[in-house]
Amino acid sequence: MIDHLRGADQPAPDTISEQQVLDDDFQLALWCCYELYYRGFDGTAPDAEWDPRVLAFRAELEKPFTGWLRTLTGPALAATTPVAEQLRALIDADDGPSLAAYLQRHATRDQFREFLLNRSVYQLKEADPHSYGIPRLDGATKAALVEIQTDEYGGGRAERMHAELFRTTMRWLDLDDTYGRYVPDVPAVTLALSNAMSLFALHSRWTGALLGHLAALEMTSTLPNRRYAGGATRLGATEEQARYFTEHVEADAVHEQIAAHDLCGRYAEENPDAVPDILFGAACCLALDNLVAEHLLTAWNAGQEGQVAS
Repeated sequence: MIDHLRGADQPAPDTISEQQVLDDDFQLALWCCYELYYRGFDGTAPDAEWDPRVLAFRAELEKPFTGWLRTLTGPALAATTPVAEQLRALIDADDGPSLAAYLQRHATRDQFREFLLNRSVYQLKEADPHSYGIPRLDGATKAALVEIQTDEYGGGRAERMHAELFRTTMRWLDLDDTYGRYVPDVPAVTLALSNAMSLFALHSRWTGALLGHLAALEMTSTLPNRRYAGGATRLGATEEQARYFTEHVEADAVHEQIAAHDLCGRYAEENPDAVPDILFGAACCLALDNLVAEHLLTAWNAGQEGQVAS
């Protein structure tokens, strides 16, 4: 497997600069390493994720990736005020491009389709990376994370799982809702967004970052999803086809408070040294979302929508 990921003529990953981290092949190789911990691949040994060669190769990729994330988000932030307040300040200061506003008012069907195609890389396994945090927590922090995740998984009803709701939205625009179908087609920034979640999920050292990432997701979800729903309706989506977005408008208004206060706030009280990691995870979420938005909007403004494989 390593030979297929690296390629016979490729340099060892420790020679890769941070500028090369956003190479499509780099991010795809890292995504493949991480995917062994989710669904795996046909023809791959069931225990391939523990192969020492895979672990070593993954570590070689993670080093420049983590360094690039640090550069992307700036210097580490220290605890100065309650972490929930710092998370809100971080989000309020974010001035990235408003992809949601464009999709609400201006996007064509092809553009909305491309948006869904890119989102499918994570959304078809929505909540799974953050669930890795559950066994690392205890007491109230564990209960808070489980409360959020229970809603993400539809409260035990398969048809209400957020990943399943997203499949319905994909089918509205004739997208293939097979898990991982569009991974080979999306740009490196989309894979990087997914890979950051897996980086935090698979390392207990990054538990704080995993929780901060989740908090940022929940705290920035309500308004964009209201706009996504408006754009989908404008383009002819039925109530059922837009339910993925409308479901998040209501659910994430509640999740925002749980994630900021009951999850991150309590975890920071119990682990004061983890505050910089919590804020790092949140900053990664915001910065990577902005990169994906910038990539799509730049392509659309140049008239390049709809060029991803169907």
